[in-house]
Amino acid sequence: MSTPKTCIITGASSGVGLWTAKALAERGWHVVMACRDLAKAEAAAAGVGIPADARTLLHIDLGVQASVRAFADAFHALGRPLDALLLNAAVYLPRLESPMRSPEGHEISVATNYFGHFLLAHLLMDDLKRTSRPGAPARLITLGTVTANSEEFGGKVPIPAPADLGDLAGLEAGFQAPVAMIDGQPFKPGKAYKDSKLACMIMSRELHKRFHDDTGIVFNTLYPGCVADTPLFRHAPRAFQRIFPWFQKNITKGYVSQPLAGDRTAQVIAEPAFASLSGVHWSWGNRQKEGRQPFSQPLSARGTNEPRNERLWALTAKMVGV
Repeated sequence: MSTPKTCIITGASSGVGLWTAKALAERGWHVVMACRDLAKAEAAAAGVGIPADARTLLHIDLGVQASVRAFADAFHALGRPLDALLLNAAVYLPRLESPMRSPEGHEISVATNYFGHFLLAHLLMDDLKRTSRPGAPARLITLGTVTANSEEFGGKVPIPAPADLGDLAGLEAGFQAPVAMIDGQPFKPGKAYKDSKLACMIMSRELHKRFHDDTGIVFNTLYPGCVADTPLFRHAPRAFQRIFPWFQKNITKGYVSQPLAGDRTAQVIAEPAFASLSGVHWSWGNRQKEGRQPFSQPLSARGTNEPRNERLWALTAKMVGV
């Protein structure tokens, strides 16, 4: 019997990450569930029926760089090959009045959603290189969001503000208090989340540019649809948690269930049809219909400014010490 392929999934204890883990396990993969709360992850995995022999749980707190490095060491100790890495985990804290900080002093949304994933991708790059081969490339997939891409309708919504990294003044200044935004502007918690996701989508394009030709690894982002009832929104106001899913189901028609979003994400990770293109952003569009097919969605000018993207890469590498 052949050894099953292995995928690491960050934030796999709930939402899209959990259902992606289930969808991959059903395809015969072994999933490494990288989570902050292992007891919660174990209960969630058992609850959705991921077989015990198809999963390994390892602790990670993406907002703590030492924890990210410890996770990489723990994964390497398993001796498993790595066929895919899904950068999925995110925190969204829209009601903060002042920024929370990581142990390194960075605003927590950017530290967790972006810096932690940037560091993790670098620490596991050699593992992906070793498994990638012609016809069966390793894959590094990043969960994007419509709100970080102004080419899509949801990315044009100006509340609290569209994702915009500006001239990276906050990073240039060292990204320590009182600075809390990548663009150096006053703190807006909702925009901090959007900016962190835009930075992740830029990171994926830079990974493609820097590593794809030499390694064959496929680097893509995706937006599986609006998972309006995901636990990502648990810190939003209660009225929002009630109204937003209804609005997406009945007005925009953009709603997708967590299982469907997980299955779409698993397709991008595992299916041969998604192995031929690297450096793209897969989307199913905002209006969800039966049989909807994925397509490569352009990113806005805010995500494709090459000189700024290269500066973002260099500044981030300095922040995380790679």
